[in-house]
Amino acid sequence: MTDVASRKQDRITRRQVDKFDARRTELAVATLHTLAELGYARTSLREIAQNSEFSHGVLHYYFADKRDLITEAVRQYEVVCVTRYDEVVATSTTADQLRDEFVAMFFDTLGQDATLHRLWYDLRNQSLFDESFRADVLEIDGHREDMVWRVVSRYAELVGGTVAVSPTMIYVTLDGIFQRALLNHLAGKADNVAQLRVELPAAIGLMVTKAE
Repeated sequence: MTDVASRKQDRITRRQVDKFDARRTELAVATLHTLAELGYARTSLREIAQNSEFSHGVLHYYFADKRDLITEAVRQYEVVCVTRYDEVVATSTTADQLRDEFVAMFFDTLGQDATLHRLWYDLRNQSLFDESFRADVLEIDGHREDMVWRVVSRYAELVGGTVAVSPTMIYVTLDGIFQRALLNHLAGKADNVAQLRVELPAAIGLMVTKAE
């Protein structure tokens, strides 16, 4: 009887944990746009509550502080982001198609989700000062690196060549272009964004050595 009771209690405990985690995820996703608008420096759980449908008490119950909430929110957003280009990789049959569809999506998300991308860069910058963010930021960075590696390595296959640089170099190059484009987009400098869009295909080409 003791073993049966213990197993039953374990199941109940696991269900409670699952419900708690599911509610955390729900709240993080629901407050994501509020976080993106306010940014890290201007955000507290109370301010988030004032700008959302949830009370301060509810947020404080599920999250220790704003760092906990922001990290969870960015994690949930990145779940979508890190698979953003996978369909393009899977369905493209030529190198030109893959490159063109990747570039289009790269800049489309820049305009559609600018404030959310801004939140990610805000969090990454904060990790330089706040050690509590670093492990999460490095993990997310790793997933993003894997994402663009899948694009460029598939592009190399389609042109019959090989990737000429490391996954890390690919990521920091494309991320730098994206961050620069985001800054110009937020500043209203459409011409600069358009120029980066024109130059991105050439940057991808430099990452691949084509077969002779």
